[in-house]
Amino acid sequence: MSQDGAGIDLETSLGYLLKEASSALRVAMEEVLRPLGMNVTRYSCLELLAQRPGLSNSELARGAFVTRQSMNVLLQTLEREGYVTRPAEAPVGKALPTRLTPRGRRSLEKATAAVRSVEVRMLAGLTEADRATALRVLRSMVRSLQESA
Repeated sequence: MSQDGAGIDLETSLGYLLKEASSALRVAMEEVLRPLGMNVTRYSCLELLAQRPGLSNSELARGAFVTRQSMNVLLQTLEREGYVTRPAEAPVGKALPTRLTPRGRRSLEKATAAVRSVEVRMLAGLTEADRATALRVLRSMVRSLQESA
């Protein structure tokens, strides 16, 4: 607890520790992605498209934890640079399904290897059992927060 008895004890707060871990992970990812001309948001977008081709701007924004407006700007840039393609008109409704180009896939391969190295470094001190427990616990935390929202 803080000196006046209010607040939380940052040394034992799981929420604070999760935020600290998230921040440290993002910094480490940015460091390995920067030499590749990429950042975490760009990488996340390309990774999502590789795993789920045809996602809309809104779906990509949710998956990359950014606003729709930010994702739209990024997609315009990625399209202009030849990393993704989108149809001129939406085949159904308003959503423009986005797909990776071969150039986007090549760029993603390098970025994935860099990000994987960060994750390996992050998990180096954990056993397989520790990793399985961490996944289970973190998934449970996310589920609990989503269900109560």
